[in-house]
Amino acid sequence: MRIGILGLGRIGAFHAETLSGLDAVESLVVADPLASAAKAAAERFGAEVADSPEAVLAAGVDGIVVAAATDAHPALIVAAVEAGVPVFCEKPVARTMREGVEVLKAVEGRGVPVQIGFNRRFDAGFAAARAAVLRGELGALHTVRSATLDPAPPPAGYIAASGGIFHDCSVHDFDIIRWVTGGEVTEVYAVGGNRGAGYIRDAGDADTTGAVLTLDDGTIAVVSNSRHNGRGYDVRMELHGFDDSIAVGLDDKLPLRSVEPGVTFPAGTPHDFFMDRFTEAYRAELTAFTEVVAGRLPSPCTVADALEASWIAEACTRSLHEHRPVRVGEVRAA
Repeated sequence: MRIGILGLGRIGAFHAETLSGLDAVESLVVADPLASAAKAAAERFGAEVADSPEAVLAAGVDGIVVAAATDAHPALIVAAVEAGVPVFCEKPVARTMREGVEVLKAVEGRGVPVQIGFNRRFDAGFAAARAAVLRGELGALHTVRSATLDPAPPPAGYIAASGGIFHDCSVHDFDIIRWVTGGEVTEVYAVGGNRGAGYIRDAGDADTTGAVLTLDDGTIAVVSNSRHNGRGYDVRMELHGFDDSIAVGLDDKLPLRSVEPGVTFPAGTPHDFFMDRFTEAYRAELTAFTEVVAGRLPSPCTVADALEASWIAEACTRSLHEHRPVRVGEVRAA
């Protein structure tokens, strides 16, 4: 099949590399506002260069991958759907919830699949955790702990356009909690602090946060996030039930150092980047997209799925600023 790629920054170039290695993908058509980025991708992956998103859609592509700046996501998703081309788009759907809801309205019922990029759904550990929950191995859940700790903060320009740490970082935890447990978050209480990069504080954001989520069956989920984890890129989940407890992310590259006498775990070099931690998950995610394009698989993460995680992020943002518990239905109705 022939796949178009819009946006060739860090993640777009990474997706181009991944797609070029998939047996199902015969050719790539790429576009980026920065001509040198498109040219570099063309030279590296043998891709065809187009001078605009419209030109990519007109180039006979079977599917399109959107890795452009967040502000461009709504228009590009809708344009692809209107052209009848299945689309994969990196999260978020849009910068604001209002725009995201408009995208959902525009694509619903059109019969053109849209897949949003929440790659943890394709990680082997998280998939095994979901399977264990579905099989009832843990009994009824009572506690979930989820963490995403970045080794260093992104640049100031990225922070300013990110929508805040809950929408940019924690949203991955929110999505995977919903996906693994099958539950919905009804209420949140969030806190945050700034002890690192001044530009994050100046942007009105926090660099370290914690959130307590109440799920619809009474399960309590605790989410921890930080832009400053000096030992590496740490993504983990614990699930505790009345019959058993399991964990995701406890491998030899876990960026955590035990000080227990005689303990050598973890023994490997710590994960230091999200592309390192989730290389195989990204490959599985884009492989799934080729199955979506071929009509053999429904979207494994729809616009509606993505917006549910974003509503939780919106509630946490309000909770942080107003110092109170916030029900998700409250922000949804605003």
